[in-house]
This record gives sequence, structure tokens and C-alpha cells, in this order.
Amino acid sequence: MKNLADALKACGAIRLGDFTLASGKKSRYYIDIKKASTNPHLLKLIACRILEILRLHSISADYIGGVALGGIPIAVAVSLETDLPLLMIRKEIKEYGTKGQIVGETERGRSVILVEDVTTTGSSVLKAIRTLRDEGLVIRHVIVVVDREEGAYENLRDAGVELIPLIRLSELLEK
Repeated sequence: MKNLADALKACGAIRLGDFTLASGKKSRYYIDIKKASTNPHLLKLIACRILEILRLHSISADYIGGVALGGIPIAVAVSLETDLPLLMIRKEIKEYGTKGQIVGETERGRSVILVEDVTTTGSSVLKAIRTLRDEGLVIRHVIVVVDREEGAYENLRDAGVELIPLIRLSELLEK
């Protein structure tokens, strides 16, 4: 995990200042995993670390799902590493075409591992979980690159989902 923490710091994914998060909360830290996920070497490091977690915890699934926007490149990389089909979950239902919120072919009763870039309270990923469950899919695990440790773990647990962070904010701020 130290290598990932160092890589995130080196690429500028951890910023200090005054920020407003997606949840509306104010923060002195901003975690911009897009800085890492747009770098092929760091994206590969993240995908390989997720693959290690899957193996370590004996987690299997039928699909890898990514929450738009931050989780999509991570999900693509993990899909390529695992050969699992990819699902992309839009934040909103599109108003044209098929009007779908899930991109990818699904089958009811199948399981999905969701990946996300950053969690704070978990509200975005909980919305994606509801969307997938509404389509008859099973979600037991969410793997996140960085958990800000502000309630996501507990909120997902209450929804019957285990949150597995590659790294926690407290670990990133240790140095």
C-alpha cells in the first residue's frame, strides 16, 4: 500500500487547500484519483492492486462495474486484468436512445463487483448499487482506491455491502 500512497502523492492526486466535495462537505484535502487513472502506469498499478484484493479475499463475480465518472477507467483496467465483462453505471438516466442507466449486457441474478475512485459518505456508490439491484443484480463488494473515512464504510455495510479500500485517507496523510 505504501507504493500506491507514494504514487498517488507523486502524481499530484492529493491536494491541500479548501475544497467542496460532491457531498457538499468542506474539506482541507482533495483526492483527485483522475490524476492517477489517466496515467497508464498508475492505472495499471491500481488495477493490479484490485486484482490482488480479489484473490486475497477470494472474491468472485460475473461483472466489474464502474460508477461514472471516476470509477469507469478503473473498471475498464480491472476488466482487462480479470477478463470479466464491464458494466458502466451512469449517474442519471439518459433522456435519449435506450434511456438506460447501465451500459453493458446484464443477466438477472448475476453478481457485480463495483469499483470507485474515492468514497466519502458513499452516496454515489449507494445510488449505483440501488440501480444495479433494481435490475436484479447482486452487489456484495465495492473496492475503492481511497476511502476518505467519513461514513462510506458504515453506510455501505448498512446496505449489506462490504467496502474494501486500497488505501485510507489517514494512511495517505501519515507522512
